[in-house]
Amino acid sequence: MIPHPDFLFHRDPESHKGDYAHALLIAGSYGKMGAAILAAKAALRAGIGLLTVHVPRRGVDIIQTALPEAMVSIDADENSFTSLPTHLERYDAIAVGPGIGTSETTQAALQTLLQRRVDNAAAMAAVPLVVDADGINIMAAHPEWMHLLRGAVVTPHAREYQRLFADADTQTMADLHDLVIVRKAHHTIIYAPAQQPIVNTTGNAGMATAGSGDVLTGITLSLLAQQSAYSLRHPSSQLLTIQQLAALSVWLHGAAGDCAASASMPFAVMASDIVEALPQAAKKLLES
Repeated sequence: MIPHPDFLFHRDPESHKGDYAHALLIAGSYGKMGAAILAAKAALRAGIGLLTVHVPRRGVDIIQTALPEAMVSIDADENSFTSLPTHLERYDAIAVGPGIGTSETTQAALQTLLQRRVDNAAAMAAVPLVVDADGINIMAAHPEWMHLLRGAVVTPHAREYQRLFADADTQTMADLHDLVIVRKAHHTIIYAPAQQPIVNTTGNAGMATAGSGDVLTGITLSLLAQQSAYSLRHPSSQLLTIQQLAALSVWLHGAAGDCAASASMPFAVMASDIVEALPQAAKKLLES
């Protein structure tokens, strides 16, 4: 069983929201703001203290109405991701991809994000990165950028994996590119360089629904950020590896899906149901 992280269950009565991390989610485009909302809700429901969502201008009213708990960073473009927030190093984790589309300007913005992460490696060494959905699709179109992904978490489903790595062995890809690869399937497997893969045991067929992957991205972002912030306050604490945190995120995601399915029926599960069932999933983890 994956160890229980202290930051997920134990909160100091004298603490404040800043103690529980500040993450950046780059998500959404015109017509795809639902992906941003689902990922953001999942990040907040998974316990993060502060969340900034970077969205195009036409998405600002949508995100602030649907999710008043989140702060908003506004892109220079009306419809898509084309520019970056300032001071990326101030965030405890970053996720990019849900609903951003694959336009040429968005591709360029993703490259800029990845290059800035590499160029500013000293300041951003402790800022985990999650790349999902359209972020993966853009990377598949630009294999020459793979070196910029080193150390990131990528979360492909079967078709995204095929686009990114073709038929290559997943452990080999994790080793070669220094990635944590969350290969989503009925039993999701989490690979990491030079480590044994972790096979997830939670989840059900009802989770094969629009937005489910966006929810996982939000959970993963939240847990990565929270541990980064926790480690600064408790430097002598025993931490989980990035692979273990990714596996814990997948476990919680699947357990929340199981709770949602048991409350109705698998065919009726929506991604938002998975988000709302996260507290039940966390209780199951604590009791296990």
